[in-house]
Amino acid sequence: MIEATWIAFAFVMGMAVRSIGLPPLIGYLAAGFALAAAGSRLGIGPLDSLILDHLAHLGVLLLLFTVGLKLKPSALLRPEVIGGGLLHFVLSSLLFLPVILLVLDPPWQQALLLAIALSFSSTVLAAKVLEGKRELRAFHGRVAIGVLIIQDLIALLVMSLASGKVPSAWALLVFALPLLRPLLFRLLDASGHEELMVLLGLLLALVIGGYGFESVGLSAELGALAFGAMLAKHPRAGELANSLWSIKEVFLVGFFLQIGIGGLPDVDTLIFAALMALLLPLKGALFFGLFLIFRLRARSAFLSSVSLTNYSEFGLIVASVLLPAYLVPLAITVALSFVISAQLNRFANPLYERLAHRLIPLERNIRHPDEQPVSLGDAQILVMGMGRTGRAAYDHLAHQGWNMVSLDSDPQVIQLNGEAGRHILFADAEDPVFWQRIEMPAVEAVILAMNDPEAKVISTRKLRDSGFDGLIVSHAMYDDIAQRIQDAGANRTYLTMSEAGAGLAEHVARDLRARREG
Repeated sequence: MIEATWIAFAFVMGMAVRSIGLPPLIGYLAAGFALAAAGSRLGIGPLDSLILDHLAHLGVLLLLFTVGLKLKPSALLRPEVIGGGLLHFVLSSLLFLPVILLVLDPPWQQALLLAIALSFSSTVLAAKVLEGKRELRAFHGRVAIGVLIIQDLIALLVMSLASGKVPSAWALLVFALPLLRPLLFRLLDASGHEELMVLLGLLLALVIGGYGFESVGLSAELGALAFGAMLAKHPRAGELANSLWSIKEVFLVGFFLQIGIGGLPDVDTLIFAALMALLLPLKGALFFGLFLIFRLRARSAFLSSVSLTNYSEFGLIVASVLLPAYLVPLAITVALSFVISAQLNRFANPLYERLAHRLIPLERNIRHPDEQPVSLGDAQILVMGMGRTGRAAYDHLAHQGWNMVSLDSDPQVIQLNGEAGRHILFADAEDPVFWQRIEMPAVEAVILAMNDPEAKVISTRKLRDSGFDGLIVSHAMYDDIAQRIQDAGANRTYLTMSEAGAGLAEHVARDLRARREG
């Protein structure tokens, strides 16, 4: 009965906050506080809390396993990621420490751990926001996710050092784990694409990684992360992470319910959360300044910083292990930061356009890692977006002898296409500075093959505003999107699935004619 109550409360509160544009996590925390307030009437006892604790622990392990699946050295071994992440961790911890000592007056060791917990940004919120805006693989999205992974690694190190656990001699076997990578790759290949793959992920994250590390005196969280990292280079690592996403999210609901049930906020807690919310702009400004120091352009630095301007659910995980007495103040602080960050991210691009004239002069006058092209030279056809559709269009036209150039905002896509011999450059179609600077004197046609419909509309409008009178062709999944692109100035928009069906039918008709003639 009590499980049904948990689910009902979590669903109603999650749906309520989502309907006003806020992350459902805030609703789950609110559901936990509501359950705490009505605990005696609902009959929530120690056994029920123990079950919820177990579910919460499983959610944390799955979260860390999926973080490990994203641990690719190429995304982390960048100066702006490592340098920006480490410097921000140190500086923001020093910024928060005096405020914590002044408001809560804890022992300085506990105050330092609280400051460290608040220095982290939310992996879950940033990933969801960037994914929702189709910016997860853009340059600024990759920088933000890279910094978040650095922070997650720091959090694990802090938990391991502060917990005071002494590993057993068997823990040395951890150094032999890389030898298991070929076996793990074969298991993932053999598991298919359905329930066996999900079970393999659960086995590695919860049993072998979590329980296995715990049994030799190491952190279960570290074990889950380690086994995820060993699979990070497998081509299907992303598929495995996606298959575990829903299960992880359901278990993490238990984590946030557990925090709320732990106690109701008092006046001091609310004052502390309000003060920490006032410090959020300083946290974002610190990220922005550090990214500029590491040679990012103002736009990339601004958008990455906005994604990171929040407090982290990972800070709650650290507190749940090391500072259980301060879990409720931290939970309120994190929830309030999510409310602010969700609204800030919603208007990030328009906000940058308003502030661009003040932010661009702050850029360092040297080559930036996200520098965009000024001229496309003598290219005749431009392909924007080099996913499967863009690559197919590029190769078909290049084979016919056209002079081609392509643009994409994903550094990995650029690297892979460059290695394949395609002429590809970095560019962000939603960046107004790009459209102000770009020169394409010989371009006669533009193919819009990006995934994001909004980017296609913006690109079409910017092309026409710049005086381009050549051919603009796009593809779209739905009729209303196709109409929006054409209203912006495109000559023609093809419906992807309709064209695929028509192409398939044409192949069938051609083969049938050939059989009859033969």
